[in-house]
Amino acid sequence: MGWLVDESGLDKNAANYVPLTPLSHLKRAADIHADRTALVWKTTRRSYAEYAVRISRMASALVARGIRPGDVVATLLPNIPQQAEAHFGVPACGAVLNTINTRLDADTVGYIFGHAGAKIVLVDSAFVALAEQAIKKMQGPAPQIIEVADAEAGFAASGHYLEYEELLAEGDPGFDWILPQDEWESLAINYTSGTTGRPKGVVYHHRGAYLATMANVIAWRMQLYPVYLTIVPLFHCNAWCHPWMIPMMGGTIVCCRDITAKAVYDAIADEGVTHFGGAPIVLNTLINAKPEDRRDFAQIVEVFTAGAPPPAATLAAIEPLGFNVTQVYGLTETYGPATECLWKPEWDQKTGEDRAAFKARTGVAMATLEGAEVHDTHGMPVPRDAAHLGEIALRGNMVMKGYYKNPEATAEAFKGGWFRSGDIALQHPDGYIKITDRAKDIIISGGENVSSVEVEGALMHHPAVSLCAVVAKPDDKWGEVPCAFVELKPGMSATEDELIKHCRARLAGFATPKAVVFCDLPKTSTGKIQKFELRAVAKLMAQKG
Repeated sequence: MGWLVDESGLDKNAANYVPLTPLSHLKRAADIHADRTALVWKTTRRSYAEYAVRISRMASALVARGIRPGDVVATLLPNIPQQAEAHFGVPACGAVLNTINTRLDADTVGYIFGHAGAKIVLVDSAFVALAEQAIKKMQGPAPQIIEVADAEAGFAASGHYLEYEELLAEGDPGFDWILPQDEWESLAINYTSGTTGRPKGVVYHHRGAYLATMANVIAWRMQLYPVYLTIVPLFHCNAWCHPWMIPMMGGTIVCCRDITAKAVYDAIADEGVTHFGGAPIVLNTLINAKPEDRRDFAQIVEVFTAGAPPPAATLAAIEPLGFNVTQVYGLTETYGPATECLWKPEWDQKTGEDRAAFKARTGVAMATLEGAEVHDTHGMPVPRDAAHLGEIALRGNMVMKGYYKNPEATAEAFKGGWFRSGDIALQHPDGYIKITDRAKDIIISGGENVSSVEVEGALMHHPAVSLCAVVAKPDDKWGEVPCAFVELKPGMSATEDELIKHCRARLAGFATPKAVVFCDLPKTSTGKIQKFELRAVAKLMAQKG
């Protein structure tokens, strides 16, 4: 029985129930922040009023070209204003947004076109050839190409397709946005990296994205009018839902097409950037920037870092430069960040490596996530003793609807009523999770479990190491042994023997790398190191003896 005796007349109606959608953030911003700057890209400046009109035109023009609620509209765009506009313009006509990684090969892009059933694709001029090759390889009806010229970056339209501005000119600036009738309606579909097979389509709903925007604001301790720099690709988990979040705060999105230390420092100094997200590699880029690429700035820049556990050495080096880093953790399946390393006042006095160690924790559930735990193989929580290992399990409204056209994978991911992440972690007595590895990255050497993250952390303390990755190398005696791949800082040197000795002083013998390879590490567009490529190299090394 409910706590109210008589609930007659207490039904949902237009006055007391409006389905949650991140589109509401922009509708409000266009009204109360109409004259504030919404988007910046080099000399381009757009107010919220202009932003909303362009989105209305896009939605109207897409409808006129046959797009209906539930249809998929894809993009092949870098971090430019048109990609941010698509985050609102596509769902504003009831369609589902599919932002595609521009670094994928044509075969994979073609698979995504066909699997998602994209009707239209917005393509940056620099990627028209990729889209054309993908269409030749795909199965099913081909999407119509709308070309997006980026004059600010020097990319002119080819003239072979309808150009984006021409599309907007077809639209009605007074178009009435088609808002969801149900929060569960699909908002976006994002494809996983697919390193072990075809990528899976992760489906987002309006409710989850709305709640993710709220969670990110709380975790970032964000105040009104932030200036946000787009370092996280807008095609990666919809930039962790940040394009939908910024209008809620009346903030400004500063676009950054090519991520370099100079571009980031210039944006911070010239545009007053206050927030950005990025993988640890971005932090290393800023730490190791050339003197001529650095700029002075007065504000403390709040940074979300994710994609891989940040080494304590990196965290210790970035803070003195004017950046306050918060580690967050999540997956494509959780709308980006789902946990945060919530800082406690009692840690304020921590310094050096001790402080960095606390910062390197994976953290606790974000405010709008129902639960984040570490489970054993039976689906039961492990003891909170900072020792027992298990798999990170998540549940709540910030978990995807499921994998598109893949009920088997969806059922497996949701087994036991929790989303199974595939990430191995421990849990501290205070509830803070600490990731130790991806399940597939654990190295089992002579029966001992070796955390690649721990070995990488030891290597990163060497002054010459800029970036590293540790994978399993097959071994006749031990089964597997750690093999390190290392990028050195410009102008610095180190030998294999030197790095092995450095690790031996910090790690157990079985965890010490048995081989070190100096090379440029293969990375995804978001800065994640592609360990599957390194495993293949390590396997070849073992075969050659």
